[in-house]
Amino acid sequence: MIQVFWYIYAALLATSTIGFFVHGGYRSPIFLIDLAFTVIAWIGLFGFVTHHQIFTPFVWQVIFAAVVLWDLLFFFFIKAHVTTEEPAAGTASMTVISGLLMLALLGPLYYALFHYSF
Repeated sequence: MIQVFWYIYAALLATSTIGFFVHGGYRSPIFLIDLAFTVIAWIGLFGFVTHHQIFTPFVWQVIFAAVVLWDLLFFFFIKAHVTTEEPAAGTASMTVISGLLMLALLGPLYYALFHYSF
């Protein structure tokens, strides 16, 4: 039963990325780099859910660290410099709320990558 939830979670991640892609979200090279990290993380999620060893655990340990580091750097620092949106009122509080939302949505992915690599 738990495995069904992992498949649903993976489908929701894929759907949101496809929607972002369709609406032109990956036009910038930095967003394409983010897409590459996302796809690599999905491969790990797929291996975790299906119980297939795709690479060695050491490779996944490096990938896990790189994905978490990239997501944090991208979300809090890089994305703000490449987007052309005007800052909203209460930007600091919105960043904290957005960061918590990001952690809630990507937390299961990090959990799966951690358990898949260790």
